[in-house]
Amino acid sequence: MLGTDLIAELCTAPAKILARKKRKQFRKVELKVRMDCEGCERKVRKALEDMKGVSSVEVDPKQNKVTVSGYVDTAEVVERLHHRTGKKAEPWPYVPYDVVPHPYVPGAYDKKAPPGYVRNVLDDPEVGPLARASSTEEKFTSAFSDENPNSCAVM
Repeated sequence: MLGTDLIAELCTAPAKILARKKRKQFRKVELKVRMDCEGCERKVRKALEDMKGVSSVEVDPKQNKVTVSGYVDTAEVVERLHHRTGKKAEPWPYVPYDVVPHPYVPGAYDKKAPPGYVRNVLDDPEVGPLARASSTEEKFTSAFSDENPNSCAVM
């Protein structure tokens, strides 16, 4: 009895190990990395191209943006970049301004953002409550504004 239980356990062990192992999904990881010159750009590209699971690396030095495509995790890419180049990397915090309902409120507008981009306030609940204002809230806040021709004017 004891021998058959041991054999059965040995036969099912590889299946249990394979079931635990998670496969990474193909994704695009966008990062904000400060690059001052072509040397920085080369250093960043070389550090990430040699990484396991990476299929392509796109570097845009004007926007300080790095896009990594492949079977990678964001945290691993950030760690690798910091370890190999010493540069601080963070997930890309910007979205096109037409995605945000109110892109020019203080929480969303960022002077350092590339042209046509604002901060991604839709994902962060603490930043920019006015940027996520619903249509009812917008009606009440703009009811007495100077830009509203139908607003009341008390003289």
